[in-house]
Amino acid sequence: MIVVDENIHDQRIIAAISAWYPGRVISITRLRLRSLIKDDAIPALLRKVPKPTFVTINVADFWKKIPPDSSYCFVNVALPKERTREIPDLIRRFLRLPEFRSKASRMGKVVRLTPSRIEYYESDWRIRSLSWPL
Repeated sequence: MIVVDENIHDQRIIAAISAWYPGRVISITRLRLRSLIKDDAIPALLRKVPKPTFVTINVADFWKKIPPDSSYCFVNVALPKERTREIPDLIRRFLRLPEFRSKASRMGKVVRLTPSRIEYYESDWRIRSLSWPL
C-alpha cells in the first residue's frame, strides 16, 4: 500500500501511481476521515495499516525527525509543490531499486528522494546515500 500525504493527495497523482503500482494507493485522509491530521499523528496512523509506504513533500517536518519503524517506510520527496506531478515517476524509479523493491526491504527506512540522490536512515539514524542509476 502506498499512502500519500494530504499535501499531495491530488487525484491525478494517485491515479498516476495506481496505473503501475499493483497495490492500493490512498490518501492519508482515508485513514482518519473528517478530521485534520497533524504531522505527529501520521506514524500512529501508518501503524494501523499493513506495511505502508508513505509519500510526502513535507521534507522539513519529517526528514531526520521521524523515527524509523519496522511497520512502515517513510518517503520524503524533496520537490516544491509546483513539481508534484513528477512524484509518480520518482516513486516508480525508487521502487525499482534493489534496496527498496520489496516491502520487506523498505520497511524501517526513512527516505529522502531528490532528482539526483537517494538518502535514507534506519534505526541507527546513520544516513546512507545512493545515486540514481543511469
